[in-house]
Amino acid sequence: MTTETLTKELKIGDKATDFTMPVSGGNISLSVFAGKNLVLYFYPKDNTSGCTLEAHDFRDNLAEFAKLDTVVIGVSKDSLKSHDNFTTKYELNFPLASDEDGAVCAAYGVWKEKMNYGKKYMGIERSTFLIDKKGIIRQIWRKVKVTGHIAEVLAAVGEL
Repeated sequence: MTTETLTKELKIGDKATDFTMPVSGGNISLSVFAGKNLVLYFYPKDNTSGCTLEAHDFRDNLAEFAKLDTVVIGVSKDSLKSHDNFTTKYELNFPLASDEDGAVCAAYGVWKEKMNYGKKYMGIERSTFLIDKKGIIRQIWRKVKVTGHIAEVLAAVGEL
């Protein structure tokens, strides 16, 4: 991956950047989802309040996504062990991909400088990408507020 790739801001209409990331039981790649819509959502950290709420909302609406031929994948920099514990604790029914080296976060432009209590640090900006059956980005939500977000994503998938 070149620096240009890492700094390019993806836009609606762009071809989604390919990826391969580990999940429980193996690896996943963008190409595996050809012919299906994909909701790729990036979140800061397992077992934190906002991330847990977002995961619950996707879990509770997964059947609706499935009816629309859409797969959901969560991505953070947490380890597979952390993801496995998070999945078990909250009975999550979709894969969580581990991007420990941050390459996919960088490629999708979600690794950003953030500020908390006046302290600057690098972290994942909560973001969601809707990728259609042909691998084209059809919608991007950045700086996601969790409440109501899943309903917005479902509505967008329904329009594809």
